[in-house]
Amino acid sequence: MDTDRERYLKQQIELGGAEVILTRPLGEVMRASPIDRPVSAPAPDPSAPGPAEEMRLPKWKQGAPPIPGPGLMVAPPVPSLLEGGSTAGESLESIQETVRGCTRCFLHQGRTNTVPGEGNSKARLMFVGEGPGQTEDQTGRPFVGRAGELLTGIISAIDLRREDVFIANVVKCRPPQNRKPLPDEMAACYPYLQRQIELIRPAVLVALGATAAEALLASRRGLGELRGKVHSYHGIPLIVTYHPAALLRNPNWKKPTWDDIRIARQLLDR
Repeated sequence: MDTDRERYLKQQIELGGAEVILTRPLGEVMRASPIDRPVSAPAPDPSAPGPAEEMRLPKWKQGAPPIPGPGLMVAPPVPSLLEGGSTAGESLESIQETVRGCTRCFLHQGRTNTVPGEGNSKARLMFVGEGPGQTEDQTGRPFVGRAGELLTGIISAIDLRREDVFIANVVKCRPPQNRKPLPDEMAACYPYLQRQIELIRPAVLVALGATAAEALLASRRGLGELRGKVHSYHGIPLIVTYHPAALLRNPNWKKPTWDDIRIARQLLDR
C-alpha cells in the first residue's frame, strides 16, 4: 500500500498537482477511471478580492460574475430614419410627438395611448423591452405595472435610480392581448427606437426578453444562446436577459437575470 501511495502522489506532483485530498481508500482511487480520480486544487487567483475586500464592495458587486466574452455584432445601418428626411428625429421630444400620431401599423387602431419611452436623455444605461401592456397603454408610460415595479427594484439594487436610466420598447403601442408584436409591426416601429438610441448614446444597452434581443441583434436565437455574452449594437455593449414579466411567471429566472444585470452594471464602470 505504501508503494502505491508513494507512486500515486509522485505522479500527481509530476503532473503539477498542488494538494491531493483522498476521500476514498487509496486502492479504490487507483482502480478508478480517470474521470473519477481526485483533481488537484487550482491555484488561487491573486487578482481576486479577499474576504475583507469583498465585504467593502457594493452589495451588487459581491459575488458578481465576471464580464463574459464577445457575442454578436450589429454594424451601424445606412442612415435612414424617419422617412422623407423628416425632422421628427431631431430630439427625443420630437420622436414622442411623431409616435403619438403614428399610424404606420395595425397597432394604432387599438391603442389608448402611445408609449414612446421615458427617462434620462443622457442615460448611460438603457433598457429595451418588447411592448406596452395594459397599464402602460392606460398611462402612456413604459414598465409601470407589476413587471415595471420589479424592473425599478432591479435598477435600485445596482445603485441606480429609474430617473438615471432610459426605458423604451420595440413597439410603442400595445399589441392585442399582449401578444408578441408581428414582424411588420416591429419593422414599422423600429426606426423610432433606433433614433432614440442614437440620440441618447448609452454606454450599455440591456435587451429585456427575446423580442427585444431579436430586434436589436437581428437574430432569432433563443435567450439561452444570447445570454452570457457581451454583444455589440453599433459599438454599444449589449446584454440580453429575461423580461421582468417572465420573472413573475418563473421566479427561478431571477438569479440568472440578477447576474446579467450585474454584468451590465460592471460594464458601466469599465
